[in-house]
Amino acid sequence: MSKPGVKVRFYRMKNRLKEKTAGLGLDANAEIEFDEDILSEAEEALNEMAEDYPDWVMTVIDELFEVHRRCVDDDVNRKGYFERINAIAHDMKGQGGTFGYQLITDFAEGLYNFTSKGAGLSDSHVEIIKAHIDAMRVVIRERVDGDGGDIGKQLKAGLDQSVQKYSTRK
Repeated sequence: MSKPGVKVRFYRMKNRLKEKTAGLGLDANAEIEFDEDILSEAEEALNEMAEDYPDWVMTVIDELFEVHRRCVDDDVNRKGYFERINAIAHDMKGQGGTFGYQLITDFAEGLYNFTSKGAGLSDSHVEIIKAHIDAMRVVIRERVDGDGGDIGKQLKAGLDQSVQKYSTRK
C-alpha cells in the first residue's frame, strides 16, 4: 500500500531477447521447429538415464554419508566437510526432479541451504545433515518417485521433526 503523496513509478522493460537473436543472424520473428527424430532420441536417452538414476544417486548418497561420518569423527575439520556436503547437495538438487525423484531435489535443496556459508558446525548440525541423508536413502531404497504422495509427506514431516529436534540443541 502506498502512502498518500508518494509517487510510484512503474517501468515496463522491453524484452530485448528477440533483438539479440536477430544480431546472431537469426530472424527474431521466425517460428522455431525441432526435428521430431532428434526430440525422440533425446527423450529416449533421458528415459534411459532415468532408469539408471537411482543406482547412480545412491553412490552419491553414500559419498554424502562418508563425508558426514568424517564430520562426526573430526570436528576440527568440520567446516571443510560441510563445504563438501554443500557442493554435493548443490549438484543433487538440480537432478532429482529431472529424473522423476522430486523428493531428492527437495531434500538436497534443504541440505544445500542448511550447509551454506555461515552454517553452524555443532554436533546438532551434524545430526540434521544425517537426517537429510537418511531421508534421501529411504527415497531411493523404496523408489519413492514424484512427490511421494503420503509416503513423501511422511518423509518430509519426519525430516522436519529431526530438524526441529536438533535445531533447538546447542
